[in-house]
Amino acid sequence: MVISILVKKILNNNSVISEDTNGGEVIVMGKGIGFSKKIGDLIDESKVQKIFVLEDDKKNNQLINLLEDIPEEYFELSQMIIQRAGQKLGKDLSDSIYLSLTDHLYMAIARYRDGLHLKNKLLFEIENFYPEEFSLGLEALNMIESLFSVKMSEDEAGFIAMHIVVSENGDDIEDFYKSTKLVQSILNIVKFFFKINFNVESFYYQRFLRHLRFFSLRILSGKDQKKLSLKNDLLPLIKDRYVEAYQCTQKIKEFVDNSFNYVLDDEEILYLTIHISQVISDLEEEKGKK
Repeated sequence: MVISILVKKILNNNSVISEDTNGGEVIVMGKGIGFSKKIGDLIDESKVQKIFVLEDDKKNNQLINLLEDIPEEYFELSQMIIQRAGQKLGKDLSDSIYLSLTDHLYMAIARYRDGLHLKNKLLFEIENFYPEEFSLGLEALNMIESLFSVKMSEDEAGFIAMHIVVSENGDDIEDFYKSTKLVQSILNIVKFFFKINFNVESFYYQRFLRHLRFFSLRILSGKDQKKLSLKNDLLPLIKDRYVEAYQCTQKIKEFVDNSFNYVLDDEEILYLTIHISQVISDLEEEKGKK
């Protein structure tokens, strides 16, 4: 995006309001971009790290209020975490994380300084379902301790990881909670049906987990219900070959239907059955080696 490179309003040392080529207002962020500047001064384009188009009045006001009210070091911390996440995950995060993560960090650090430590009820799931994002959360704790002399628990690493996951998928925190709980419920059905403990390091488990993440989002969004009549000719063969895995999938189908009014089609049943059979076969193979 091309900006006018003129300062219209200074929000803090690291953010100013400018214009794009169409005359629309934008927030321009970058380290030191507003330092010692005055209205009408040129922006150093080499310092520009992020540009926000101001289109939604409610979100605009939220972002501007944050930039004006929250000390700059919190935005610097947030940008460090986001930049590191982009490098490690190899993908861009949605712009919403600049707002949500900065606000969260500001409030969390204030809570810790007041001796208020919140427990993360999904810490186990986050650590196991999203190991890369949780690792980034742990890195963020080191940044926080270095910059603010505040030592936080792994619960907070989980909260930071949540913001990263949500930004990756373009969802919101509520969707994240629902999706994570749904995945855990399905894993529990498999676990208790076969009376097993998963090998979370297994390639087949990790692949099953990735499938369940997208599967859960599809269920929660209600998408693909138009495919209810879709039939898959392979399903009868899979049903006969992987009898127990298919029976387990029927338990999942019943749970999803009753809990979310979402009816699995043949293709979804087929893929779940295959994933479950591979996870179980892998566990049995490992058990046989011992």
